[in-house]
Amino acid sequence: MASSTLHFTTSPPSTTLTKPRTQTTHLRLRPPLRPKLTITHSYKVVIEHESRTTELEVEPDETILSKALDSGLSVPHDCKLGVCMTCPAKLLSGAVDQSEGMLSDDVVERGYALLCVAYPKSDCKVRIIPEEELLSLQLATAND
Repeated sequence: MASSTLHFTTSPPSTTLTKPRTQTTHLRLRPPLRPKLTITHSYKVVIEHESRTTELEVEPDETILSKALDSGLSVPHDCKLGVCMTCPAKLLSGAVDQSEGMLSDDVVERGYALLCVAYPKSDCKVRIIPEEELLSLQLATAND
């Protein structure tokens, strides 16, 4: 990084016949720092629903459900909080963060997700499933 040096010389006004003092100040100037750029990478999310396949570009900070609804897809949902389980899906490939949801760990490990709290962590493919399928799994693991 190149830098420049400026020299300033100041002398106080002379009111006496003595020799004036000279003071020198050195400043180093550096080029301005470049602002850090944040690049967000959207993920390709393929949704299978009602015999149709739809591909969406979903940002890492948005849920798959919110993007699907914004894109005009008719996707089952209700609370949007990860509690009611009306937006279930089977994760066929890829990874999502659904740490805000209420699914048990073993159901998540089996590849199930709630789309209202599913944030993509990679390109992924999901199939929307009937609510009853997820409820039966969630209840079965609660009894274990």
